[in-house]
Amino acid sequence: MQTKIELEPNSSIVFIGDSITDAGRLEPAYRPFGYGYVHFVAYRLLAKYPEYNLGIINTGISGNTIRDLDYRWERDCLNHKPDILSVLIGVNDVFRQYTGRLDAAVLLDEYQLTYKRLLTLVKGKYNCRLILMEPFMFCDDKTNPAYKALQQYIHAVRALAEEFDAVLVPLQELIDKKIKKVPPEKFSDDMVHPYVWAHAWIAQRWLEATKL
Repeated sequence: MQTKIELEPNSSIVFIGDSITDAGRLEPAYRPFGYGYVHFVAYRLLAKYPEYNLGIINTGISGNTIRDLDYRWERDCLNHKPDILSVLIGVNDVFRQYTGRLDAAVLLDEYQLTYKRLLTLVKGKYNCRLILMEPFMFCDDKTNPAYKALQQYIHAVRALAEEFDAVLVPLQELIDKKIKKVPPEKFSDDMVHPYVWAHAWIAQRWLEATKL
């Protein structure tokens, strides 16, 4: 796995994922980055490297699974010709197995195969640098069925990070450590969607992992 990202002038940085990445990015008050972790990362990079003319693009869409990313990969990833691609996906794939939406859930085999194929496509076309973020829950109940199932998806992301020499942002591992001191309800009211301060915390973890 990579341990840092080397930033170059005129780099195109694409963030893709679900609602955690989306974070209201199309609402007038929050354009173009949303109010979430992408907002904090983007403005940090733009302020730190104003001479680099960075192109930062958020293409997150609320409710997405890896299957949805597959449908829009060309439009929302490949067409932006990323030099750096950051992906956060998986919690909807899991949660829908436990919320009566099994037809919209994505089981582990499909998740792994689709994720690998999409990364192969973008690496083959642009040889971009990859940043893979672990899907996560703010949960201190290790017997929670969704949390237990999510661990397999996290392991899949870690394996893909190894295979594709990507930077891994180990969010669940870091959250599990932090919630020993800060209870999960301070991060989120539904175990999934971070409060704004928690988005800032996630952005810090992204910046630490990439060393940007």
